[in-house]
Amino acid sequence: MTVTVCPSTSDFFAEVGDADLSQPLSRSDLSAIEEAFWKYAVLVFPDQHLEHAQHLAFASNFGPLETKLDVYREGNRARTPPEIEDLSNLDLDNKIKQADNRIRLMRRANRLWHTDSTFKYIPAKVSMLYAREIAPVGGQTEYADMRMAYDALSDKMKMRLNGLVAEHSYRASRARVGFSDFSSEEDASLPPVPQVIVRTIPESGRKSLYIASHIDRVLGMPRDEGNNLIDELFVHATQRQFVHTHRWRKNDLVMWDDRCTMHRGLAYDDERWRRDIQRATVADVGNSCDKATSMINKE
Repeated sequence: MTVTVCPSTSDFFAEVGDADLSQPLSRSDLSAIEEAFWKYAVLVFPDQHLEHAQHLAFASNFGPLETKLDVYREGNRARTPPEIEDLSNLDLDNKIKQADNRIRLMRRANRLWHTDSTFKYIPAKVSMLYAREIAPVGGQTEYADMRMAYDALSDKMKMRLNGLVAEHSYRASRARVGFSDFSSEEDASLPPVPQVIVRTIPESGRKSLYIASHIDRVLGMPRDEGNNLIDELFVHATQRQFVHTHRWRKNDLVMWDDRCTMHRGLAYDDERWRRDIQRATVADVGNSCDKATSMINKE
């Protein structure tokens, strides 16, 4: 049976039915999913039953997989393989993390608007988040369509943003939630990296804002001026008309295009309710600045 695509809006967010991601997909079904993904940017696959290997096998259809950051490792044990980021509130003994758990405190930054891995020189292309267990109250995820947000900018602002580059760092987003307890080795492993503020998505040709809470400064601009510009873009891009909220169901898998969306997890009582969600992430093919230069050279 061919997969079915049920859009929530004309070109953002859709639900995919008749797809069993625990099994290898036919070429026609995978092509249909890819076509929908490049159009809608966020796809929801309900009622999936995935082991780690099956989760990774589906993600591998879209490119090379990232591995989890060293800052999230707890000793020699792990709840997930290296290619799956454990975003749960559970510790290595499968119990709810204590309030002062270091990883829990770092993860609070996931409640800020962000795009995955922009603090890496080669950022994320696609994220796939799978809900093994969900909290009964709260914990929704909001997604912002950064293509629509760019389209709605004034011509003056578009001209101002043309060619601008921001510096992103993991430390910057954690500082926004009051976390700064990094070792010198961790700092050295996550140096600041440049990313363009506007990028073009090759599959659609559409331009998109490319911002995140990981931004520390705009290069070539006084810090106050750059910060004010980024704040203005965040306010613009997260207006209600650009945002869709996903209310999780157990066994949902949601995949999104990191190049043209932002997202944030909404709060829930993470000292009371168990929430086990796990993410596989596909790396982009290069740094966004290098990609922009390459596209200009082709024109």
